[in-house]
Formats: sequence, C-alpha cells, structure tokens
Amino acid sequence: MGDIGRRVAITGVGLLTGLGIGAQDTWEGLLAGASAVRPLERYDPSSLSTQLGAEVRDLRPRDFVENRRSLRTMTDHDLFNTVAAVLAVRDSGLELGDDPEGRVALFVGGNKETNDPDKWEEIALAVRRPDGTVDMKRFGEQASSSVAPLFYLEGLQAASLFYISEAFGARGANTYFSGTAEAGLTSIGRGFRAIKRAEADVAIAGGADAPLGWWNMAKLDALGAFTHRNDLGAGACRPYDRDRDGTVPGEGAAYLVLEDLDSARARDAEVYAEVTGFGSATDSGRLITPDPDGSALARATEAALGEARVPIEEIGYVAAEGSGTRAGDVSEARALRGLLGAANGVVVSSVKPAVGHLVAGAGAANAAVAALALRRGALPGTLNLEHVDPACAGLDYNPGAAREAQVTGALAVARGWEGQNVVLALRAV
Repeated sequence: MGDIGRRVAITGVGLLTGLGIGAQDTWEGLLAGASAVRPLERYDPSSLSTQLGAEVRDLRPRDFVENRRSLRTMTDHDLFNTVAAVLAVRDSGLELGDDPEGRVALFVGGNKETNDPDKWEEIALAVRRPDGTVDMKRFGEQASSSVAPLFYLEGLQAASLFYISEAFGARGANTYFSGTAEAGLTSIGRGFRAIKRAEADVAIAGGADAPLGWWNMAKLDALGAFTHRNDLGAGACRPYDRDRDGTVPGEGAAYLVLEDLDSARARDAEVYAEVTGFGSATDSGRLITPDPDGSALARATEAALGEARVPIEEIGYVAAEGSGTRAGDVSEARALRGLLGAANGVVVSSVKPAVGHLVAGAGAANAAVAALALRRGALPGTLNLEHVDPACAGLDYNPGAAREAQVTGALAVARGWEGQNVVLALRAV
C-alpha cells in the first residue's frame, strides 16, 4: 500500500486540441505561436453571435477505441475524454489491462448534459402535426419505434468513466466531476490526492468538452462570455488586452497519468513534473461575473501552496485562466498581482487564443501545459496581447512568442463560470 504522503509524479500527458492529436503536436503549436481558432465549418453558424472555434481535426476514433460497439454510443464528449486518456496512458509507458485489486483510479471532468440533441430533430419530425407542432399522444404511441434503443444510453453524463475504465480495466476509486473550467483540474487534484494518500497506485485524470456543436454553442453563446469579433478570426481571443471582449470556444481534452514518484523512477519512466499541492475556493460573484477582487482565486492558490509547502517565490510560471473576458481577466490579474508581489520574474500566460476555451477541459489543459513547461524548459506566450489593459498591468504575460526558461515551480489555474476557483501546484524534478 505504501506510506501516506507519497510524492506524486506526472508520467503521462495526453492532449487533444485543435492544434493536434497528442501532447507533442499541441506543444509544438504553442511554441510556434500557432492558433487553431478559425470560422466554424461543420454547420452554418450565422445565427450565433460567436462564429469562431478551435475544432479538432483529422481524428480517427478507431485508432484509440478498440470496442466498436462503444464507438456507436459515444458522444463527442465521451470520445474526446477517451482519446486523451488513451494518449496519456500510451505516453506513460504503463501496460494497463486488468486491475483486480482496484489500484488504478480514474477521475473524469466534463460538461456533458445529454446525448446528441441533434437526434431529437428526427424524433420530433416523425410525430409532428400538419401545423408543425409535436403530437405528444402520437409520440407516446410511436416512441418505441421512433427512439433508437441506445438513445438514452448515449446521454449518460458519466459515460466516459465506463469507456475509459473499459479500455484499461480500471477498478479503483473514480468520480465524474461536472462543471466548466474547474472540472478537469479538479479531477487531476483528486487523482493527486489518491496517489498521495496511497488510495491508488496509478491515477488517470483529466477532462474534456465538446462545445462546438450547434446545440452547445447556442447555449454557451447566450451566456455572454464569448467574443463577438468574428472579423478578427484567430485574433479574436485577447486575454488581458484592453480591446478584449470575450473568449473563443475550443473542443478537446487533456489527461495526465499520475503515480508514486518512487515507483515511476523504479521503472525508469519519464517524469514530467511532480504535483505538490491542490487548492480550491468559491467566490461570491454572479454567474459568469466573478468577484472583482479575485479573493477566491487567491485563497485557492494559497491552499495549493500551503499543501505544497513552498513559498510563492519558487513559482516561475503560471498557466493562467486568461479567458479574455472583461471581468474575468481583471479579477484574475488582481489576485495574481497580490500573490506574486514577492516573486521575481514569474511569467503568466494563457493558451486560450491558441486552443480556445476547452470549457470542462480547460483547467486540465493548463495542468498539462504547466507540466510540459517544467519538463521542456519553455513557457508558452499569450497570443494577441498587444496593449495590456491598465487594470491587468503589473504582470509578465509573455505576449506573443514562447520563451525559453528553466523554472522550478508552476501553477495551473482554472476558474469555473459558476464561481469555482481551482489551483494545482507543480515542481520540476
């Protein structure tokens, strides 16, 4: 079982974004200053205020999902979660196939609410009246033939837990965290605790989202957090810039494999970084409008550093929320300025202009980026930042290009639209 308080290593990174399939593709894109944000192509988005997104392209599901029957019932949300988890496990070098003692844990973050809503159109059309309204009596009589047998199975929120556990025989601790940016990072924090407390020997943890379908876009578009600057294309998401007006959605996922550091070293695994602390707090602001002072983010950061037992001076990089919203960026900047006042030369950057806001996968993506930054000795830049908003000034946002730098400590930040603030602390090993 091991001792309580084990050190926790990241030995696998799985990234699926508009920049590519696999951590290396996304990382190279970030270092090159590339952006996957462009006009949406899979349907006509003209009825939406925001018509941009970072779409996953050229994904071949059968390269990652062996069970063809599972593929038939997966939504994009389930598929993205599963693919990123498979990528992370492959990257770790672990051979996972059975877990009779329940020592492989699985923690999943997502924002899935139902099955593919587009399929409701076929059902509604089958039972409509001549005037176009739905005949519910007729629907009740014909539902068994109008609704596919697996239709409701597809809508199970936590279905990703099944698909990933099926792929690796994981039988240990598990939880599905539903939410926005904080969901995926919370799942990684839970995985960290599972390894640290010897609840598990391996944890697969991360999050995904599929916000670019018309139904999900229509819902998120109405929240008012997305940019309306469709004319700017890849330049529309502008974190901390005085001319920002909102974020840009992106689809994809990020997963990490976590294990005991001593065990990782014993099998000569590549260790990207060590996870040292995790903290969370909730603010008292309104939905989509965080508390202006950023106090919840400050509390979450202090909690993560307290568990890590490191001073803020040891942090050299922050993979920030940096969504590009007016209120969100200012409150984040206020919190980080207050915390980083004693730190010298720390870089704060956002990857959302490059990969979009991955919603439930956004915080997990920040954790992956922070781990890669510690391992690879480079810090991604913040694209599209041309004129720092005076309310956000006082931090080094590394505008534009990536920067080579060897740092020993990093933070990954996630801020949910419902007021959740989550922070993960990492250090180089």
